[in-house]
Amino acid sequence: MPSSPPGETASAIQEAIRAKREPRNTLSADIEALEASLLADIEAFDLDAAERLARREQNTQSGAGMVDSSLVFPEIASHAAPRLAKPEAVAPEQVPAAELAPRQAPVSELAPSGGSLLDELRKQAEIRQRELHSAQTARTVTAEAIDLALKHLFFYLHDFVQQLNIVKPVIPRDYALVDQLQLRQLAWQEGFADYRTQSQAAGALIELVSLSFRLHSERMLVVERDGPLVDRFRAQLFDFGLPFNCKEFKNARRYVERAEFEIRCDLSGSARWRADFDKGMLILEMRNIERLGSFVMPVAPKLIDQVLLDDFGRLILGQPNRFRELARRPA
Repeated sequence: MPSSPPGETASAIQEAIRAKREPRNTLSADIEALEASLLADIEAFDLDAAERLARREQNTQSGAGMVDSSLVFPEIASHAAPRLAKPEAVAPEQVPAAELAPRQAPVSELAPSGGSLLDELRKQAEIRQRELHSAQTARTVTAEAIDLALKHLFFYLHDFVQQLNIVKPVIPRDYALVDQLQLRQLAWQEGFADYRTQSQAAGALIELVSLSFRLHSERMLVVERDGPLVDRFRAQLFDFGLPFNCKEFKNARRYVERAEFEIRCDLSGSARWRADFDKGMLILEMRNIERLGSFVMPVAPKLIDQVLLDDFGRLILGQPNRFRELARRPA
């Protein structure tokens, strides 16, 4: 490879040293070139042609109906939301001639002049939603009334049994068993009031208030039954919840001919006030209170007042009362 003359080599070295000491500002030159290119593109840009292209693309896509601003579905709410404003109409002289050609009408323009199907459905949905809202409000008011009534019941019964557990009065009521046998002179032994609420997800409202108690007497009743009446009487005692001992007498063939029942005068009673939220009522289920056995009756929550509660307490204690009359008043 031929070598460069000494003069040219020295000149190239000096040029390289000078370039290293005084670097060229290439960034300014690039910016100037970019500005010149952008100005040239702006001068050559056809605005009308671009507008026509954009309109053709919009018309092509609007056939699917999902980008047409007139078909936006507003959210249905209990109060009608303001509708979206339609875009302002473009004057004919502002529309290019190519856009004045006939095109397929969107779905909203095909609806009858009296109102579109979607408008009718929106109206029906709003009416239905108002009805559901009113029904829900009514159910909420009823549920709160039941909850309040049961709270009054629990506070009353809780205090009621606390006093009776100290006083332990004799209940002046005779409980007829069979024939002429009756459970008499039963004294209060102990009582307990309790309540139960719904889950937190259901509202945590009180749905049950219960009163349970036990009466006792030192007497012992003895009852004899023959043949097939033995099992029937035994089942009856189980149903009443009365404790007893049974002594059976069998014949040579091992069949029970008769039985002797020793019945202790220990009686358990209860009153359950249960909420029926669907019917808006309280259901009172009593067991071994006015008589042996069960009894059920509905009571309107609005009737739970001090007068009714006092008469319910007198009913438990076997005193004269007007509980049934008060519980059946018009609500």
